[in-house]
Amino acid sequence: MKIPRIVIASTTSGIGKTSTTTALVYAMKKCGYTVQPFKVGPDYIDPSYLSAISGNDARNLDVWLMGKNGVIKSFVKSSKSSISVIEGVMGFYDGFSGKSNFASTHHVASILKSPVILVLDASKTSRSIAATALGYTKFHRSSNIIGLIINKVGSKKHELLCRQALEKLKIPILGVIPKNSNFILESRHLGLIPILEQNSLKKRLEKISKEIAEHIDIKKIIEISKKTEELPKTNPTQSKKVKTTICVALDKSFNFYYHDNLDALKREGAKIKFFSPIYDSKLPMCDGLYIGGGFPEILSESLEKNQKMKKSIKNAAENNIPIYAECGGLMYLTRSISYGNKKHQMVGLFDAETRMDKKMKLNYTKGKISSNCLISPKSNTLQGHEFHYSEIDILSRDSKFAYALTIGEGIKNKQDGLMEYNTLASYMHLYFDRSKHAKNFVQNCIKFSKR
Repeated sequence: MKIPRIVIASTTSGIGKTSTTTALVYAMKKCGYTVQPFKVGPDYIDPSYLSAISGNDARNLDVWLMGKNGVIKSFVKSSKSSISVIEGVMGFYDGFSGKSNFASTHHVASILKSPVILVLDASKTSRSIAATALGYTKFHRSSNIIGLIINKVGSKKHELLCRQALEKLKIPILGVIPKNSNFILESRHLGLIPILEQNSLKKRLEKISKEIAEHIDIKKIIEISKKTEELPKTNPTQSKKVKTTICVALDKSFNFYYHDNLDALKREGAKIKFFSPIYDSKLPMCDGLYIGGGFPEILSESLEKNQKMKKSIKNAAENNIPIYAECGGLMYLTRSISYGNKKHQMVGLFDAETRMDKKMKLNYTKGKISSNCLISPKSNTLQGHEFHYSEIDILSRDSKFAYALTIGEGIKNKQDGLMEYNTLASYMHLYFDRSKHAKNFVQNCIKFSKR
């Protein structure tokens, strides 16, 4: 299957990968192309920027979560636009460990046989930029790097010095972006601020993308994207008849979802309804709940004030409605969230409290299902990832866990997946299509609807 595509990679995080990628998407659209964006790695925030600028839902590509075939299947299935643009993660070769490129941007680019444009940081360097570029192109026998974009260039003289240094490499320079503090996207503890939180962010993103695009050779990049090998076709999966309704929390506080996960629930026979734990006074009629990750600590005051919603969710849980929650959703279901110098009361389903920590927990995760739960019978294995700054203090000795981890930290002592009634909540984020998680969850919701 012929799919025009390009990967945007960089030497490290923080160089301007996301703003460069959104600029490319913006410029391609101005040239009359439709664009399908992708993000390498288990990231929820950067895809929201790619979605906003492209008008299409960005999809994640992660070899650890999805497997090699899963990456190809998701990419081919979702690439219905004129061009597919893939934003990398961290440095080009950064992945699961320092021993291999597994789950890195380079790994995904190799699986998808995609050409790569490397974004270089020119600040505080000139001739040495060529040594960096040479290292990245030669570090692996097949880097797939076919072009360079030089970012954060201080002046015309600085640009000339960089061009002279890079000339011997004979790699096309496809863009030179000037250093400009207005091009910096605002960040906080988990990375960029989700675009759903501020209406003004989308307008600012469009402005930045437009200005950066003026410094990029978009016609040449489009031409390169079309010179790609064919990928194998994938057979479409037949969706089942709708038999149940699952409510999904979606607002400024909860918006970390893989679109593939929502598609998997629909495919298994679920109708999806969205609701807001901040603004809605009660749950819509449904047979199950899915509360994803996000920033409940930032919106904890607003979440605390919505007493009716908290009571509605707790009553639903006590009536054994199936509830699946991840990370931010887990935090929301505890007694409270302490953020700054304040403690805000949450749903109180779990006898536990959440507090924010200065240490980031960022891991791929792996383990075994130690107890039958909402998404799987015991003894099955599972893989995912965790990314948070919070800690859960368990107050009850009777707390039950569903997961025993071999990789990752989990909630307590390498245990994850708190269980109460028919609720399962974990720090671990899962990719549903790696196993039967979506099918099992939907089947449990169908059972509940027949009570």
